[in-house]
Amino acid sequence: MTKKKKNKKISIIAKNDFADNRASMIIKTALDRIANKLLSLKEPSESIKKVRKLLKNKDKDKILEKALEKYYNKEDLKPYQAELIKLQKHFEKTGRKMIILCDGRDASGKGGTIRRIVRYMNEKHYRVVALGKPSKDQQTQLHIKRYVEQFPRAGEIVLFDRSWYNRAMVEPVMGFCSPKQYKRFMKKISSYERNFAGDGSTILLKLYFSVSKDEQAYRFTRRQNDPLRQWKLSEVDLQAQDLWDEFTEKKYVMLKKTHSPKTQWHIIKSDNKHLARLNTMRLILSSAKYNGRSRKLNFKPDPKIVVPGNKELKVMEKQRKKFGRFLS
Repeated sequence: MTKKKKNKKISIIAKNDFADNRASMIIKTALDRIANKLLSLKEPSESIKKVRKLLKNKDKDKILEKALEKYYNKEDLKPYQAELIKLQKHFEKTGRKMIILCDGRDASGKGGTIRRIVRYMNEKHYRVVALGKPSKDQQTQLHIKRYVEQFPRAGEIVLFDRSWYNRAMVEPVMGFCSPKQYKRFMKKISSYERNFAGDGSTILLKLYFSVSKDEQAYRFTRRQNDPLRQWKLSEVDLQAQDLWDEFTEKKYVMLKKTHSPKTQWHIIKSDNKHLARLNTMRLILSSAKYNGRSRKLNFKPDPKIVVPGNKELKVMEKQRKKFGRFLS
């Protein structure tokens, strides 16, 4: 293998293996700086030794800091992931059910949060539902029907990675439904939700993951440049930034029409992924009583991260009054 090819191999490995987040980019940048001096990747241990010798102290400090941050963030979630197992067992014993809707803009952190929530849970008693485009037959049926078909049985938790609220935001903005279909959905959905959430055995949690425009742009750029994430880019993603204001307007109407004490929205501020994941777990755990709850953990969501839908509405209305438009 020539020196040029070896250097290219180093760059590709650094890019693919460490393109996980901002911390990974620090590692990649440091490796790229010394790539010309790394002539062998035969054994990982050999490469690690060479990297340690060639890295500057400031690079080592940055990498150590980010590696520790990533480690402690992971450890920070584990006690709550253990509590989620207790909650799941309680549902199994009592026959209770939980529906968790994870909605929000593209690249707002829905999927990553869901993966952390179910990481250690019993696969037999939870499902993650991410429905694609409706079939021709489904297009002729009631919009919510195909979602109702995925509802949990007794003792089960179902998490929707996007839900029937596609019709409240994505579909009208992108022209995937007619104005008449949109208006009918907005008029009827709250009564549907009160019916299935009011049966005494089903808990409905509606989560809207809220990402800033700049952070969304950063995450889209990362997806474009990372071959392991490019599959996440869709036609809707590519237009999301240009249609930011239209999506925001639909968000406001959705909260205005569908937030109520019994079917309330929780806005998850998700620019900081770790805090969004941690506080989403706290919210889920505080939504139901279960046996064996830890007395040492803080189950109260951070009010700066988890905002009730009615408070988000007030914030948005103040923005419109002051700036003439919504900002969030």
